[in-house]
Amino acid sequence: MPNSEPSRQPTFDLPSIAEELRQTEPYRRDGHSARSLVRAADLRVLLIAIQGRTRIAEHHANESVSVHAISGHVRVHVPDGTIELPAGRLLCLERGIKHDVEATVDSAFVLTLGWRGEH
Repeated sequence: MPNSEPSRQPTFDLPSIAEELRQTEPYRRDGHSARSLVRAADLRVLLIAIQGRTRIAEHHANESVSVHAISGHVRVHVPDGTIELPAGRLLCLERGIKHDVEATVDSAFVLTLGWRGEH
């Protein structure tokens, strides 16, 4: 007989969490704040709130990533140009691509990283 109980998989209220992040000291001090939503052996998911006219310095990830703007408007600067991400847009980057992230207005985005974990 099938299980009639709802799944116990985690769900997240992203707008509420983003608002909580905007109240933190790192957000006020640095212009952005993040919270890990998922930390699994093969996956990382973070929510990042960033103030308008703030930039997260150039960096790269050792794994593939996606950036999903959930509010506001962010720009991702990559070696061959700039990718505009208004709310609702999703960008996927291959591993190792140097990039920085700039918010044109107060924004929030979900960062998803493939993760190898410890082998």
